[in-house]
Amino acid sequence: MKSKQQRKAAHPDEAKKAANAPAIDNRRARHEFHILDSLEAGIALTGTEVKSIRQGGVSLSEAYARFRDGEAWLLGMHVPPYKQGSFSNVDPNRPRKLLLHKEQIVDLQSRMKEKGLTIVPLRMYFTRGKVKLQLGVARGKKLWDKREDIAKRDVEREIARHARR
Repeated sequence: MKSKQQRKAAHPDEAKKAANAPAIDNRRARHEFHILDSLEAGIALTGTEVKSIRQGGVSLSEAYARFRDGEAWLLGMHVPPYKQGSFSNVDPNRPRKLLLHKEQIVDLQSRMKEKGLTIVPLRMYFTRGKVKLQLGVARGKKLWDKREDIAKRDVEREIARHARR
């Protein structure tokens, strides 16, 4: 039997693949919502979808989570078709199952009953070759909230600019 070090040495490009895999952030979610809580979830994907995600181009901006029959589903996420794929490519906007523990699903469902809360993906990344999503329990921002955030960001930029001088 090979030790862990020998196995790692046998496949040096595996470590490179994981390092080169992009992390996709949903910047729009942080602009449109107040994030109250977050958690990590797996996602059920096909092989060509994973390859397409590694290439980038995934859109999380319109995605949100819903519950159906005791399961969590991610709707509205666009994964472009894999260029080298053929018949194995699937619909780019299909609903995708979120992999969560039953207790997490029950907890999130109870929080969703509260008015104005939704579940949005904040970030997609690879962990040990698996695609993971960081989900956020969020409340929509009003227009004035967005203006306040923009003003705060501008002030912080000005302070940083003066600090560099």
